[in-house]
Amino acid sequence: MDVPVIDLQRWFDGHNVEVAEAVDQACRAVGFMQVVGHGIEPDVIDAMLTAADEFFSLPLTEKLAAVPSHPGVNRGYAAMGTEALAYSLGVPSARPDLFEAFNIGPDDVDRSDPFYAKDPYAFFAENVWPDAPARLRPALNAYFEQANRVALQLTEIFAVALGLEPGWLTPFVDRSTATMRVNHYERRPEDAPPDSEQMRMGAHTDYGIVTVLYADPVPGLQIVGGDRQWHDVVPVAGALLVNLGDLTAQWTNDRWRSTLHRVVPPPADDSGSALRRSVAFFLDGNYDATIECLATCSSPDNPPRYSPTTAGEHLMAKLLGPRTLTASAATDTVGDRLDTL
Repeated sequence: MDVPVIDLQRWFDGHNVEVAEAVDQACRAVGFMQVVGHGIEPDVIDAMLTAADEFFSLPLTEKLAAVPSHPGVNRGYAAMGTEALAYSLGVPSARPDLFEAFNIGPDDVDRSDPFYAKDPYAFFAENVWPDAPARLRPALNAYFEQANRVALQLTEIFAVALGLEPGWLTPFVDRSTATMRVNHYERRPEDAPPDSEQMRMGAHTDYGIVTVLYADPVPGLQIVGGDRQWHDVVPVAGALLVNLGDLTAQWTNDRWRSTLHRVVPPPADDSGSALRRSVAFFLDGNYDATIECLATCSSPDNPPRYSPTTAGEHLMAKLLGPRTLTASAATDTVGDRLDTL
């Protein structure tokens, strides 16, 4: 299955309608797209990956010093086998996932601002930085800033694609919960084979509005297509992957779907080392933003399918399921696609 490639530079060159139509088509048909012309320089990506590699190569005891104080705090280190993403779909008894991760949010939050001071979910908690490597903090922050820029630009394009006034989505994302998760999947020759049906990252949809993903150009990521089958996705050179989250599905009344995806282990007959890296930037909306069906996405023949929610309430319910290994109670946007698991 082809994942459309969209050149964001054409938006900046004035081809707004063309780009918006291409985005609308990709979001309707696949829910994933590849974006080039995004403006993130290769040296920013390389520096981020190098620093992350150094962190993940540290002894486990050193990495565990960066574990957050509570599973609801979306910061710091997550060790391999401590999460199971399929729980976010309400799936009971999912097997632990075979990844480790490091999470950050914005590093310059003004906590004297009443909006951030009143945050009831700790979405803007301070980052948990390890002592080493020293380059990790500046390298991840530099990439975070650029990925945030791309995500916000995409919301500008989304507004046009959905028939809304330019900038209509801005009040929902101008103080957005934003998290970046650096994922590290590594199998060493001495590792035991995974359990039956165990994934590197279990099947899930993303939770918020839009995800901007760097991924190594190696197999592993799979998405569910319109044919209800799993399809491999490997990005083209220089592209970032973009996919939608549950809140966008609710906003658009499933005109745009939150695509079910997973990361599968390497083939069982390949017992050598296998490394895959990805870096997901999640733009999840202002925590107090009310998300309800857009007027351009409903009609008397197509009434709203979802009850209104707030971005913060939905996100917290989704986060806690995988981290406490309990079925999430958040609104389900997967529907009958769950039988593809």
